[in-house]
Amino acid sequence: MPQISRNNPTFWVVIFTVLILFTYLLRSILLPFALGGLIGYLFNPLVDKFTKLKINRTTSSCLVMLLIIIIALPTFLALCYFAEAQIKTFATSAPHYISSLTAKISPLITTLQENFPSLSKETLMEYLQNNLSQTTKFIGKILQKIISGSFAFFNIISLLLITPIVAFYMLRDWPSFIHHMDDLTPKSARKDVREQAKAIDRIISSFIRGQISVCLILGAFYAVGLSIIGLDLGLLVGLIAGIISFIPYVGSITGFVLSIALAFAQFDSITPIIAVVAVFAVGQFLEGNFLTPKLVGDSIGLHPLWVMFALLAGGVLLGFLGLMIAVPLAAVIGVLTRYAITKYKKSSIYKN
Repeated sequence: MPQISRNNPTFWVVIFTVLILFTYLLRSILLPFALGGLIGYLFNPLVDKFTKLKINRTTSSCLVMLLIIIIALPTFLALCYFAEAQIKTFATSAPHYISSLTAKISPLITTLQENFPSLSKETLMEYLQNNLSQTTKFIGKILQKIISGSFAFFNIISLLLITPIVAFYMLRDWPSFIHHMDDLTPKSARKDVREQAKAIDRIISSFIRGQISVCLILGAFYAVGLSIIGLDLGLLVGLIAGIISFIPYVGSITGFVLSIALAFAQFDSITPIIAVVAVFAVGQFLEGNFLTPKLVGDSIGLHPLWVMFALLAGGVLLGFLGLMIAVPLAAVIGVLTRYAITKYKKSSIYKN
């Protein structure tokens, strides 16, 4: 039986396969560790800056974690408070929305009945109301599933308790992790691995740090803009649109459709609806011409379609955990694919 060594490509294929299987089987408990690792990765440069000021790494890590908690905790509590208020407003106004939509759709139904006499207005109205009711129930079931699944009590406690611990150890021991990974790399391939690792790090850091900034700015812009218009749930819809803007086009389209639907149900004039369109048009202009080029960059090597596919595939397979690791994995695959293509074009197979 042939021996598999670290220099053999089969070894790395086996390692990669085992890692994927391990991630899939333990996906329900890996979220706090993945989130803690992400925090460690994002804030490691800040810890490095503290260490350059002659502060030891443990103290630097404590300072950074304290800074994160001071900023994140009040922000999270404030968002929960406003989201709860918005949801209560929506629950109170939902019957009015349904009545308003029904009244506005009624002329369209009358027109359909005139063109198709066999259609009964009462039947169509009953059909629409039943569908609205079924849709509301369906959304409720989805929210219930999310609450009982991804955000169950155990998972919330895990996120709140385990994530900061993991983040602290990642920040403190980051150089040690890198050193051990480098030491495990075969010496003959160490130069190439280091070069590709630097390329992967450049892409991931540029994309994640930049995209987080874009999402926060867009979320604040949409939330403030829709709230100024007076749209019920404007704050919540704006924040949701901004947060999911890391999926190309999905965030803006989702926020736009929700906002237009709510505006159509809430307002009796066309002016607020035009204002909603203007908010999203300005948001898209800012994102496409200023935010993404300046904060994310045009040379990260990740095509929007590849990012979209990776995020959707990760979300389907691993839920929220999949969304977190999708972009880093896509970056790794992209860099390794380009490296393989470069090697192939230098090989005798391609030249012959």
